[in-house]
Amino acid sequence: MTIDTGIHTSDVIVIGGGTGGYSTALRAASLGLDVVLIERDKVGGTCLHRGCIPSKAMLHAAELVDGIAEARERWGVKATVDSVDWGALVATRDDIVARNHKGVEAHLAHAGVRVVRGGARLTGPRTVRVEGVQDLTARRAIVLATGSRPRMLPGLVPDGRRVVTSDDALFAPGLPASVLVLGGGAIGVEYASFHRSMGAEVTLVEAADRIVPLEDADVSRHLTRGLKKRGIDVQAGARLLDAELLDDGVRARVRTARGETRTVTADRLLVAVGRAPVTEGLDLAAAGLTTDERGFVAPADWNRLETAVPGVHVVGDLLPPPSLGLAHASFEEGLLVAETLAGVPSAPVDYAAVPRVTYSSPQTASVGLTEAEARARGHEVAVNTMPLTAVAKGMVHGQGGMVKVVAEAGGGQVLGVHLVGPHVSEMIAESQLIVGWDAEPADVARHVHAHPTLSEAVGEVFLTLAGRGLHQQ
Repeated sequence: MTIDTGIHTSDVIVIGGGTGGYSTALRAASLGLDVVLIERDKVGGTCLHRGCIPSKAMLHAAELVDGIAEARERWGVKATVDSVDWGALVATRDDIVARNHKGVEAHLAHAGVRVVRGGARLTGPRTVRVEGVQDLTARRAIVLATGSRPRMLPGLVPDGRRVVTSDDALFAPGLPASVLVLGGGAIGVEYASFHRSMGAEVTLVEAADRIVPLEDADVSRHLTRGLKKRGIDVQAGARLLDAELLDDGVRARVRTARGETRTVTADRLLVAVGRAPVTEGLDLAAAGLTTDERGFVAPADWNRLETAVPGVHVVGDLLPPPSLGLAHASFEEGLLVAETLAGVPSAPVDYAAVPRVTYSSPQTASVGLTEAEARARGHEVAVNTMPLTAVAKGMVHGQGGMVKVVAEAGGGQVLGVHLVGPHVSEMIAESQLIVGWDAEPADVARHVHAHPTLSEAVGEVFLTLAGRGLHQQ
């Protein structure tokens, strides 16, 4: 609902209605606080309208296409994909987004959160002006949750057709026959995977020496192998030199890791080189706030996500590392801030126990430290890696992949779990609990995993680390 114009005072003002903002608002309202949520576009933010939800809907459609190909080529089921009805696919995606959007709005209304539509500007540490609507005052706190936008490379200007960002790639017209994807992080890999499933020739360019560079090196290796097996041209350690717009696409020059210059012509250039926090127009200085050199608003107290200005808190993509820029992390950040403001004891966010997922084919899912991170922090580690195809269900799926566990040497606590393969996004929850609860391999080895399942491979890795392995030495 939208409140009347005039001056309004509430306990909490939340600026930004994405996952971090609306989770803060909902939890604060449920704890009895009077909450105003300001959103200049639609509640739900990037995740719901341009990112997580629509992209995963499209990736599900891609999985169906891949399944038909597997049925024909591997299982002898004589099925083919005659064509993809782009309009029908888009309609289904948009229906899923619309129903989720209505659900968020209904939750906010039911909780009694007042929603103000418009752009917000800080006028002090407790006051906000919504242009053309009203002035607002917060008795307890202002929460900044304005999210992020795609970063662009110098000289590249998105036009929504030939050059697109991760925000508008899903809404570009039709399915291209060829795509050059810049950026081999989770977003770039997902888009490369989707377009390949839909029949496009895909070149994936990543400046770092491996794709998904923040993940464990073995994750990068297995994922690269899986993407190349699908026909994606993966170019790690490569850089875009320049790009020329054509009438029907883009011609780009790429410097490869070997120092060679390649020319890539594609219908579409998709830029997925990261995201930048959005603070333009907020007038942070009016509240005594500044950003760091990267544009983030850093908290002075991570236990409360409170800035150096008392009563101003930050959640979501405005936070610098160790925050992860993930929607599910921002939910937890919102809960923490709301409970802090209501005086309810709340543990700080354990970012090491927040799972990271790439929804490509194959998928990746990780939680905790990589092997390199664990060693760099001085841990003596025991590492066990097992291919998914070592268990029967992994053979059934036939996509390869692996399970890798990093633990303290001598049977100590589990520091990280890293998965690559089919459906690992649905398998990571167990490992999240293992890492979050400081479990040791012997603790996990006592629990029986169903046979035959993919998760059986997770159990087998822990059995081996605990000295009880059946299929590994």
